[in-house]
Amino acid sequence: MSLVAEAFVSQIAGKVPFIHVGNQVVSELGPIVQFVKAKGHSLSDGLDEVQKAEMKAYMELVNNMLLTAELYLQWCDEATVGEITHARYGSPYPWPLNHILAYQKQWEVKRKMKAIGWGNKTLDQVLEDVDQCCQALSQRLGTQPYFFNKQPTELDALVFGHLYTILTTRLTNDELSEKVKNYSNLLAFCRRIEQHYFEDHGRGRLS
Repeated sequence: MSLVAEAFVSQIAGKVPFIHVGNQVVSELGPIVQFVKAKGHSLSDGLDEVQKAEMKAYMELVNNMLLTAELYLQWCDEATVGEITHARYGSPYPWPLNHILAYQKQWEVKRKMKAIGWGNKTLDQVLEDVDQCCQALSQRLGTQPYFFNKQPTELDALVFGHLYTILTTRLTNDELSEKVKNYSNLLAFCRRIEQHYFEDHGRGRLS
């Protein structure tokens, strides 16, 4: 698998993306980018300084909105927590550790939400934030194949990872994924990356 494909693979895991290279495992997007750069590869080499600054601003938007919304839906929406998240998160562990770790994780996420001002948000408000983020991304992407025209960057890897997760992760309802599906160019963007980088690896899941 190419380093570009590895960068996209790394984002599918969510908060802790990782790549496995030889006997090394590198986790989280920042360290992965630095690791790949040290090997002589950078997805953003072709960008000028203004474009790099713009790319970083959009990456912050994605992390502040999409990542936070995903955590909110998984850990603060009681229906999703009760029907899906606790069982999914605790499945690798034996009883009673599975319950203890799930409740600990939920407490940590709720504490984070409160700290960043999301503690009292309603589901409708979170979905509106997601919609605004998708609108900004859709406008930036336009009719280009990638966010900075013909070549993918770290922003493309980050956006794909989060949108792909939203589109393919089972929740108690489809409200979150429907927000993404309202933007046809974002859907086409996800399909493009999936077809180009993942269909040969058995990862094709978007219709």
